[in-house]
Amino acid sequence: MKIAVTSANGQLGTAVVKQLIKENGKENVIGIARTPEKAKHLGIEIRKGDYNNRQDFDKALQGIDAVLLVSGMDEPQKRIQQHRNVIEAAKQNGVQKIVYTSIVGDENKTAFSPVVQSNRATEKDVRASGLEWVIGRNGIYIEPDLEYIDNYIKEGEIRNCAGEGKCAYTSREELGYAYAQMLLNANHNGQVYNLTGEAITQAELAKIINQVYHTNLTYNPVSVEAYEQERKEALGDFIGTIIAGIYEGIKIGANEVSSDYEKATGRPHKSALTMIKAIKNETRKQEIEDSRKPIKNNNNHLS
Repeated sequence: MKIAVTSANGQLGTAVVKQLIKENGKENVIGIARTPEKAKHLGIEIRKGDYNNRQDFDKALQGIDAVLLVSGMDEPQKRIQQHRNVIEAAKQNGVQKIVYTSIVGDENKTAFSPVVQSNRATEKDVRASGLEWVIGRNGIYIEPDLEYIDNYIKEGEIRNCAGEGKCAYTSREELGYAYAQMLLNANHNGQVYNLTGEAITQAELAKIINQVYHTNLTYNPVSVEAYEQERKEALGDFIGTIIAGIYEGIKIGANEVSSDYEKATGRPHKSALTMIKAIKNETRKQEIEDSRKPIKNNNNHLS
């Protein structure tokens, strides 16, 4: 079974590719990337695929049995047509199955809602494609909090507008495992799965980080308005608004959903503590490897 993964050089795409290589064989996994050179390190066949270019996907999806459509990173209104380019090319080229990486979230009440709405629009397109399909709705990744840990330590706190709301975090590694199963196993066809772990508060997140990293962080809730202003100043209007919208979603309970992870994978989702320990160990291993290279790449956290 030949399986293609779009945005294969992205962090989620890479996690899925690695799991598929283990389970389906390197020769049966095809990576698709807007800039193929950036995905060569995956060690598989890479084909060019820009979401804005339908013709790219007419070539990239030839001879493919199933495709993972990784949700694009463009502005919400642009994503729907970009995803349609992949769906239409899949139909045209005899692809039998499409799996889509959607998201958990509120469709109306936050600044993140336009992103959720665009994902729901693509979900409808996938269901209407006439192909076999599976949809995963990803929880929020735990990794960005850990990538930001130096800032947290400097400030002595985790500060956002989530309040007492709970967030069912996941990780790219857990999602990589789930999507491999959803692509390979026909018994998942026609299903929509919430791919999330246990729901925890920000105070609980701080406590777990303190346990693993031996830090002394506290959680400081602030208003949605104050947090949005702070994020816009730090990250620009578009990203700042989106980030504030994500945490507002946590505040109102949009990210405290029942998990279908075990249905999708046959095993329970890892706990937040287990994920954080694993990510810390992996980061440490990477730092040791980098220190042995002639020139240390200090931009790893940007890729």
